[in-house]
Amino acid sequence: MALPDLTQFKIIDLEHIREVGMPEYSTHKPLFDYEIVHRHEDTDKKVQGTRTSAWGNYSGNEHSGTHMDAYCHQAENGMMHGGLTVTEETETTSGFTVNGAENLPVVLAPAILLDIAALKGVESLEPHYRVTTEDIEDCCSKDGLTIDPGSVVLVNLGYARYWHDNDRYLSCPGVSATASQMIADKKVLAVGADNFGWDEPTDFDEELNCNGPGHVLLIVRAGIYIFENLNLQALVSSGHKEFIFFASPLKIKGGTGSPVRPLALVANS
Repeated sequence: MALPDLTQFKIIDLEHIREVGMPEYSTHKPLFDYEIVHRHEDTDKKVQGTRTSAWGNYSGNEHSGTHMDAYCHQAENGMMHGGLTVTEETETTSGFTVNGAENLPVVLAPAILLDIAALKGVESLEPHYRVTTEDIEDCCSKDGLTIDPGSVVLVNLGYARYWHDNDRYLSCPGVSATASQMIADKKVLAVGADNFGWDEPTDFDEELNCNGPGHVLLIVRAGIYIFENLNLQALVSSGHKEFIFFASPLKIKGGTGSPVRPLALVANS
C-alpha cells in the first residue's frame, strides 16, 4: 500500500494547555486540578534501585479546557438527540446509558476557518458580540469558502489570546442562533470556536425559549458536534482557511463530553 507523503502537510495544534486556573464556566464544577501524589523521593530504592518514579492525579469537569460535547450533554424539553428522553434510567449517577461520550467519533474531515475577527478588521471581537448570518456569508465570500456537508466549521472570534485573562475570556462573543441554524442547514459534521461555549453566553432566544440556542439547534436537533475552547491563534497566523481537521475524544463511558487534542493539517507550502 502506498502511503501519502506526509511531508506535504504541517500540523497545527488547536488545543490549549490544561492548567490549574484556566478559564472555566462557573457551573462546571469541580474545576480542573492536578497534584503530584508520588514523588521521586518516595520510590522504594530497595525495589527499583537507581530508577525513581513520580506520578500525579488530575481531576475536573469534562468540559474543562479544549473539549468536545457528547449528545447527552444537551436536551430540549427533556429530549436528547435521536428522540431519546432524559429519565432516571438514561441519566444515572455513574453516567448516561445513551448518547454518552464513548460514542463520540474520531473526527477526520475537511474543514474551513471563518475568521470573523479579521472580517471586522480587529484582532478580537467585542465582548458579547453575536456572529450573524451576514458575517458568515461575507466571510465565505471574502475568502472564497463554502460550507459543505460533512465538513467542520471553525469560527475565530479572536479570544484564544485571552486564555490567561479569565474575566475577559468568559465575557466572550459567540455565534447567534440564526447563524447556528444556517450552519446546521448545511449538514456539517461539527463546529467549533475559540470561546468556552460556541454561543454568546448571555444569549437567550425567545423563539426557542432557552439560552445557548446553538446547542439546541446543533446538538439536539441536528446531531452536529461542538468543539469548545479551541486555540486558533497559530492557525490564524498561518493564513490557512482550508485544512484537514482531526480530533480524537476519549471513550468516557456515559460521559457528557471529552477532552480532545484537535489538530489542523495544512498544506506545507
